Amino acid sequence: MAGAESQERQVSGKAANGEKGALNVRKMVPPQNRSSEPLSSLRLFVRFLKPVTWIPVVWSFICGAVASGAFGWREVGETKFWLAVLLTGPLATGTCQMLNDYFDRDLDEINEPNRPIPGGAISLRSATMLIALWSVLSVIVGWLVHPLIALYVVIGIINAHLYSANPIKLKKRLWAGNIIVAVSYLIIPWVAGEIAYRPDFSLRAITPSLIVAALYTIASTGTMTINDFKSIEGDRQVGIHTLPAVFGERKAALIAAVMIDLGQLMAAGYMFMIGEAVYGWVTAALVVPQFLLQFSLVRSPRTWDVRYNAIAQNFLVAGMLVCAFAIKSIEP
Repeated sequence: MAGAESQERQVSGKAANGEKGALNVRKMVPPQNRSSEPLSSLRLFVRFLKPVTWIPVVWSFICGAVASGAFGWREVGETKFWLAVLLTGPLATGTCQMLNDYFDRDLDEINEPNRPIPGGAISLRSATMLIALWSVLSVIVGWLVHPLIALYVVIGIINAHLYSANPIKLKKRLWAGNIIVAVSYLIIPWVAGEIAYRPDFSLRAITPSLIVAALYTIASTGTMTINDFKSIEGDRQVGIHTLPAVFGERKAALIAAVMIDLGQLMAAGYMFMIGEAVYGWVTAALVVPQFLLQFSLVRSPRTWDVRYNAIAQNFLVAGMLVCAFAIKSIEP
């Protein structure tokens, strides 16, 4: 451990001297920026799992379950459903969030120095043990829901490594990082919902879900871009090429807004293609309030990023469920 710490200090010195691409920037954060607020072990662990990130993944699973045509209020009371909620929320998504914190601990020294690892509340050894345990539990619970979902969990964990871990670290490669996160948040859990409940699971049967989930992945890639505004300084310092870091705030906000609207309008168009015009009009109508909010977002991205996502994503996820009901309605 002493050798590793010495190596980290050497890399930190290189980052402080401006070495291009260096990711360990621990010395660049003044100690006074760290919080001394004590947290209970449970609160600290929950914070490590980032509960706010669970919601969209659980929602995508529910949309896939609804689209299967075999999910209703009765299934909500079944053990399988609550195991799936546990899996898609605190287990699988929590594992991916811990992995992201682990691999981004140096970047968080700039952007979020009070996160558990850079703040010193969780050691690297403890983080490694927690990630290993949570990964195993995720695969086990995935198997209990459906054996094929266990494979999906493994794919999701691999995606988390590709997103955060060097040398690939897709988050520093412009579009690639946001795309892989959107796939993990939308396509994988949506298809998992289909797998869990559809009795006649096949590629042909889930094609409508795959199309809608892919279109909403385009929209979600835009919302992921908005999340990048909060870390623009740190990203630029260490060479993470997010859209805001590369194109600037207003241009990145405009690109994000176009992607958000385009993905949803294409999903609305697909509703018309499958003969569900009413669902198509409702999906398109849900884009309108988002479009209006985007004027403020583009004018002042740094002021409106959190507020925009807090308000606008409610309409986006509502559209996802509308499309799921449309797919259910075309089931024979």
